[in-house]
Amino acid sequence: MTRRSSMGAQVKALGALAVALLFLMPAATPVWGADSPFEAPDATAKYLTSVTFSVRYASPAPVERAELRIRYPGAMGPWITPLPTPTSQSGTLRYTLDLTGGAHIAPNTLLTATFGITTAADTFTSLPVTVRYGDTSHTWKSVTGSIVTVYWYSGSESFGQHALDIAEKAIKDTSALLGVTEKDPIDFYIYGDETSFREALGPGTRENVGGQAHADIRTLFALITPADIGASWVSTVVPHELTHLVFDTAIDNPYRFPPRWLNEGLAVYLSEGYGTFDRGLVSDAVSNDTLLPLIALSGQFPTDAQKTYLAYAESVSAVDYLVRTQGKPKLFKLVLAYKAGLTDDEAFSQALGTDLLGFQTGWLKALGAATPQQYGPKPAPAGPVPPGWDQTPPDGSSGSPAPSGATPSGPAATPQPTSVPVDGPSAQSADTGLILLAVVLVAGAMLVGLVLASRRARAG
Repeated sequence: MTRRSSMGAQVKALGALAVALLFLMPAATPVWGADSPFEAPDATAKYLTSVTFSVRYASPAPVERAELRIRYPGAMGPWITPLPTPTSQSGTLRYTLDLTGGAHIAPNTLLTATFGITTAADTFTSLPVTVRYGDTSHTWKSVTGSIVTVYWYSGSESFGQHALDIAEKAIKDTSALLGVTEKDPIDFYIYGDETSFREALGPGTRENVGGQAHADIRTLFALITPADIGASWVSTVVPHELTHLVFDTAIDNPYRFPPRWLNEGLAVYLSEGYGTFDRGLVSDAVSNDTLLPLIALSGQFPTDAQKTYLAYAESVSAVDYLVRTQGKPKLFKLVLAYKAGLTDDEAFSQALGTDLLGFQTGWLKALGAATPQQYGPKPAPAGPVPPGWDQTPPDGSSGSPAPSGATPSGPAATPQPTSVPVDGPSAQSADTGLILLAVVLVAGAMLVGLVLASRRARAG
C-alpha cells in the first residue's frame, strides 16, 4: 500500500513537471520587425493582367516552408498559398496573381499581403505590403463631395459634378431612411464606353447590368455616356446602386446576408418606387400563373431576361406591400433586424410578427395570386425491393426491422457457428480479460518509464 502511494506520487509529480515544461517551452511565434529576416516587401499591379508580390530575405537557418498570405477586403481571413521551398537561406520570394482568362478582381480593390517562412525553430512573417488594383486604362478626372468621390474619363467637369450631386443626395436620403450614418468614403467610377465597363466588372457580369455596387470595397460602377448624363434613368441607377452600399452598412454582420429580393426591392423602392412597368409585370404574372415565390428569390435572380425583370418587379412589389400594410418603420426595423445575424424567419418574426412564409402568403393574397407551384428535386419513385429488405410484418403492422438474413416468407438464416458465443458469460469474461490486459500493459509501461527515469537521475 505504501509502495503504491509512493509510485502514484511519482506519477503525479512527473505529470505536473511535464505540464510545467510545456508552459515554459518557447512557442514558435511569428517574428518580424527588427529581428525579421525580411526586407520591406513590394507589390505591383497591372490592370487586367496580374498583381506581383516580392520580398528579399536572409534566413538564419534552412527554410522548410514559404508562403504568401493575401487579405482581400471583407474576407474573414487571408488567402494562403504555399511558395516553392527555397534551396538557399537568402534570396527573393515572388508570387504573381494571374488575372488573365477567367480570373478577375474589381478595380479599386485594395490587397494586403505578407510573406512567411518557417525554419526548424521559428516562423518569420514579413511586414505587410498593400497595393491598390486600379483601372489604369483611362486618364481619370475626379471630384469629391462630403462622402462620395466621382471618377470619370469622358465628359466635361459639369458631367462629373452632376453625377456627384445625384450621388450625394442619394446617400443622404437613404442613410436618413435606414437610420444609419455613412462615414467611410465611397468611390463612384463612371465608364463612358461599354467595352471598358464590361472589362471592369468581369466576365461573369450579365448583359443587362448598367450599374454595380461593391460594398466590400465601397465602390460603385456605372455605365453612363456624356450624352446620357441628363437622362432620367441616371437619376435612378445611381441612387439604386448607392442604396445597396447603405443597405450593407445597415445590416453588416459576420453571419449572413438578407434575401436578395429584399435588398433589390428596397433599392428599387427608394430610387424609383413601385412604378407602372413593374406593376404590369406582376399583374401579368398573376394572370398567367407564372409568379415566382419570394423564397425562390433569396439568391441570384434568374438568368432569363424576362424572369429577371419579373424578379425585380416582384421584389419592389413585396416591399411596397410591406410598407402599405405595416408602415415604413416596420420595413426599416426588418432591415436592421438582420444586423444581428438572424435567419429570415427570426428577422421577419421579430419585426413583423410573422415568419417569411407567412409574409409571402399575405403578399400573394393581396395580389389575388395562387400559391406558386414548387419545382425542384422530388423523391425518387419506388422501385423493386430486393429479397430480404421488406420490413413489414406479415400482419401488416409496423414493427422493428427484420433480422439480418430474414425474409417475409421464411425463417431467419442459420447463423454461422463461432468459437465464442455472441453474448453470455463467456463473452463478458473475454471482454473483461482484454480490458484488464490493456490496463496491466499500460501500468507496466509507466512503471518501466519511471524506473528508467530514476536510474538516469541517479546516474546524472
